[in-house]
Formats: sequence, C-alpha cells, structure tokens
Amino acid sequence: MKKILTTPIKDEDLESLNVGDVVYLTGTLVTCRDVAHRRLIELGRDLPVNLEGGAIFHAGPIVRQKEDGEYEMVSIGPTTSMRMEKFEKEFIKRTGVKLIVGKGGMGPQTQEGCVENKAVHAIFPGGCAVLAATKVEKIEAAEWKDLGMPETLWVNRVREFGPLIISIDTKGRNLIEENKAVFNEKKKPILERINAQVRFIK
Repeated sequence: MKKILTTPIKDEDLESLNVGDVVYLTGTLVTCRDVAHRRLIELGRDLPVNLEGGAIFHAGPIVRQKEDGEYEMVSIGPTTSMRMEKFEKEFIKRTGVKLIVGKGGMGPQTQEGCVENKAVHAIFPGGCAVLAATKVEKIEAAEWKDLGMPETLWVNRVREFGPLIISIDTKGRNLIEENKAVFNEKKKPILERINAQVRFIK
C-alpha cells in the first residue's frame, strides 16, 4: 500500500517511518536551497512562507511563465542536500518543517535536528526531474524572486510526489551513514587483494 504524507504533516505521521521506507507527498512542497537557508540562519531574515508542518525540496527547478502570467514547472530535480548540512538543524528548529527532500544523504547535525524536532529527510532519485515536474499540479507562489530561478522559493501544490526514500528518520537512524559503514567493511578485503596484485603502483 502506497504511503502518502499530506501537508501539514504531524509528528504522529512520521513516527512509524523508518529509513528505507518509500513515501509520497501530497500538498505543499516549497523549493528551498542554499541562499534561503543562509538568509534565515546567517542573516536572521524571516522566510516569506510558513513551513510549520511543511515540506521543502533542495532543488533548482526550471520554470516557464505562461502568457496568462501563471508559472509552469518544466523540470524540478534535486540538488545535493549535504550543502545545507551546516544550516539544517537550526532551520528545522526555527521553521517547524517536517519533511526535507533532496539528493543524497545528510550528516549528524541534520540527524540530531530530525530527532529533536520530529522531522525526516528523504531522497528523491536523481535523473527524474521531468517526471517530478508532472507531479506539480500548480505553482501557487514565487517568493524571493530576486535570487534568480534556481534559488527562488517556489511554492508548489503537488500530488503523490515521489518516490521519496526516507534516509533519516525520527529515531536517529541515518541510512546513508549506515550503508557507508557496511560498504567500507566489504571494501577492505577487496582492496587488500587488489593491493597485493598491484603493489608496485604508488
């Protein structure tokens, strides 16, 4: 059965989620990346959107303005979430955001923020930017357009946006870090065999 999160997301909606689970989002999804994080955390500027119980997407979309003035999503692919690592814990605390979506995993600070404030991070598969755009029913607002298209806060109404793979859950597990440990252990004997055969290479 497809697991669908609907904004506003409540703490209890996230309690049963574990790393590796696949979910979809219906409701409001706001693109929010580097500069928006810096404006809030470093410059102390209030965000022009309310993210309490909401969802953000680390993404730099391609948007087209139609003849009637409305905006249309052309492509919306994820950007690397780790770039926001130094901001995300405080961002979660200040905004009340519940779902953070991006590319790749995030680190220990975000992990702590997700535990302390009941939030999750999820990975959207790379290479599916055009597919993602088909899940955007409407762009409802565009804030901080002075930042340019990639950094603008695009407020999107989405339906079953995904698949989203939970990489950090509310219990403190971090899928990417766990996998790194497993893969590094598997790598050791392989590297030893390779080094024994090519030890003349420095």
